[in-house]
Amino acid sequence: MNRFQFVADHQQRYGVKRLCQIIGLSRSSYYYWRSTASARAAREATDVALAGRIRAVHAEHDGTYGAPRITAELHDAGLRVNRKRVARVMRRFGVQGLRLRRRVRTTVPDPAAAKAPDLIGRDFTAPAVNQRYVGDITYLPVGDRGFLYLATVIDLHSRRLAGWAIADHMRTDLVIDALHAAKRTRGSLDAAILHTDHGAQYTSRAFAAACRAAGIRQSMSAVGSSADNAAAESFNATFKRETLQGRRAFTDEREARLTAFRWLHRYNTVRRHSRLRQQSPITYERNACQSPGIVEGSVMRPGPPGRGSLIVRSRWVSASRRRSAGGAGCRSR
Repeated sequence: MNRFQFVADHQQRYGVKRLCQIIGLSRSSYYYWRSTASARAAREATDVALAGRIRAVHAEHDGTYGAPRITAELHDAGLRVNRKRVARVMRRFGVQGLRLRRRVRTTVPDPAAAKAPDLIGRDFTAPAVNQRYVGDITYLPVGDRGFLYLATVIDLHSRRLAGWAIADHMRTDLVIDALHAAKRTRGSLDAAILHTDHGAQYTSRAFAAACRAAGIRQSMSAVGSSADNAAAESFNATFKRETLQGRRAFTDEREARLTAFRWLHRYNTVRRHSRLRQQSPITYERNACQSPGIVEGSVMRPGPPGRGSLIVRSRWVSASRRRSAGGAGCRSR
């Protein structure tokens, strides 16, 4: 009970003036509080209704969405609401998105292997699709002691998961399978850059041969620096946070594979990405390809939701030329 309510409950017996003097409350503040009672009741009712909408969105996305993505979902549904209000209502009604869990190291470098230069330099952007990718391996804990391993290839322009592979081992075949999946998605990876860490799988001769066959230029981060491959590390953290949802491990291999497949499909087609102005990667690619043109340059920003334009520096580039620069990326769905 707050002080205003205390005065309201006892005013008939003791009087407003005396009660306000005792508890150190100005009478004008009390009378203002009483005059706005109907407005507070209306706000309470709208908050309860909003909490119902928030819970529905939260449940639809497996309890993974926080305030920014829930706000974007509500906007798309035609409800204009401020993100701060959504966050306030979520706190009040105990609705919470998932938080990061601690990382476990999976990169095992080979000191004797040949290294590729860093062609990215922590610039995790790309002027068009199918030009720059990042790759990495992460683990999926299964049961008490088992693991599955997921290799990914992510487009730095749209953050689309172009290729992935999952297996019960971390041999070089795993990352080669992910690379081949990306090639099938894009049609061609010729002249694209693939940036990875110094894991033994990525420095192997077999993987280097697969990259040469696909026309890919390899790029590698510094040893022991997760920041040099931050885009892939961020994806891995999000994947495990939203699939495990606080659990230590998946029940069995079947559950791990099915959950991974479902989440990876939703990531490309449904899940909103904060860097893409709360659009999914495929929606962002589709909107970017349909826009009449962009301005080419080194600094890029995604356009507003549903429009997919890019604000960059330098010169204007037509949509047809942009599709040509992106290879098969704009045509792949």
